[in-house]
Amino acid sequence: MTIELTWPQILSWRLDRQFVSAADAPDAVAVARRLCGVQAQVASAARLAVAVRGASGVEEALWERRELVKTWVMRGTLHLVPADTLADYCSALCAYRAWEKGAWQRGHGVTAAEIDKIIEAVPRALSGRVLTREELVEAVVEVTADAHLREALSSGWGALLKPLSRLGELCYGPPRDGKVTFASPRDWVPGWPAELPDRTEAGVRLARAFLGAHGPASAEMFGSWLFGAGVAKPAVKSWFRALAPELTEVEAGGRPLLALTADLDSLAATPVSEAAHLLPGFDQYILGAPRDLEPLIPAGAKAKVSRQAGWISPVVVYRGRVAGVWEAKDGAIVTDLFEDVPADSLERAVARLRAL
Repeated sequence: MTIELTWPQILSWRLDRQFVSAADAPDAVAVARRLCGVQAQVASAARLAVAVRGASGVEEALWERRELVKTWVMRGTLHLVPADTLADYCSALCAYRAWEKGAWQRGHGVTAAEIDKIIEAVPRALSGRVLTREELVEAVVEVTADAHLREALSSGWGALLKPLSRLGELCYGPPRDGKVTFASPRDWVPGWPAELPDRTEAGVRLARAFLGAHGPASAEMFGSWLFGAGVAKPAVKSWFRALAPELTEVEAGGRPLLALTADLDSLAATPVSEAAHLLPGFDQYILGAPRDLEPLIPAGAKAKVSRQAGWISPVVVYRGRVAGVWEAKDGAIVTDLFEDVPADSLERAVARLRAL
């Protein structure tokens, strides 16, 4: 017999699991671990994502204790992840090696041979050093004796460096004079393994962690979050097959989903949240779910939440559902609601965010 759950129940459980309801996260590392990363394309949004969950200390965890690492992981975007989980992300993400495909190479103006040169040169250039992007580019040109790579590596959003992050050969180092720097995880991350972990074992660990914060979900939902839609399906399916003894099928709104069996009691016992919450842009509560999940984002409001160029708006959440968006404007927090939110609940949420 399939267990039936409602979406308000599931979304309220996610708010609780993701430290939103009680804002009781012990520290920034715990937030990144529970959420399976904190999106860091916009640094201020990442800090606010940690703060609304009751924690702080992002910079100290990144650059002083090295308990967090900043690098390109899920879907090729910048995230903060716990240092002791980065090797799992790298191993799993290498199930899809986009840079080996001709279309990717043509789109970035490089050949397969040039990509191979970069992949070989970057670890040598970074060995024992932390370099700015400009310094890294010059070091790669020196190692490869290929001046064409200077233009390719200097343009865009670091696309040609992203394969190195997946391979576990590059991560962000501490800013220097307002510039980003790069380091080798081998030098920068405490306890970095001699080899990346087994890919299936790493994928299973990531799937388990994902379901523990963003479940119940399907293998396709997990794959879209990790790689992007429609990518690496065979690998993702194999990881879920390996995880199957820990899973139970549930149903929500007629959609079959998978939950960790260990979470079923807490899912069933979670009351529907009656609190309003203001979450920052690019929050993992939104990024961990499909954009077309209508119980989370009303279909008519999708364009306000998921905007052009991959921009994810700050959102107002009520009963687990996105009920509006917000922005900081002229020193005030301005909301744009498309569903009803009780005025007193909204006022409390705005006041709390203003204090942060």
